Amino acid sequence: MAITVGMKGEVFSCVEREDTAKEVGSGSLLVYATPCMVALMEGAACEAIAAELGEDKTSVGTELCIKHLSATPVGLEVRAEAEVTAVEGNTLTFAVTAYDEAGKIGEGTHKRVVVSAQRFLDKAYNKL
Repeated sequence: MAITVGMKGEVFSCVEREDTAKEVGSGSLLVYATPCMVALMEGAACEAIAAELGEDKTSVGTELCIKHLSATPVGLEVRAEAEVTAVEGNTLTFAVTAYDEAGKIGEGTHKRVVVSAQRFLDKAYNKL
């Protein structure tokens, strides 16, 4: 694994009705939901490191501290960027930012841990 500080990822999406606070249950308005913005930010972080993960490895989100700065209506494109800012063993820290067509809508930090995919799933399903 050669994940290094400075690696970047970017993902895009178009805001649909199902991405709104009213539809996902995080509010009552038809504007881009914070949980959807968070998922987009996590997707950008995953994209930043995807090429460096082995077949049996994945990353899991463990911490997120974000601000949702501006509302986005249905129909606009949204974009999230992530940059690796620290690598401490298997723990990765990212700066994450989200934008719509009018400007910045969110920012924060995100941590992910690189794990063995099968071992992680085994541990999770052992709870059953």
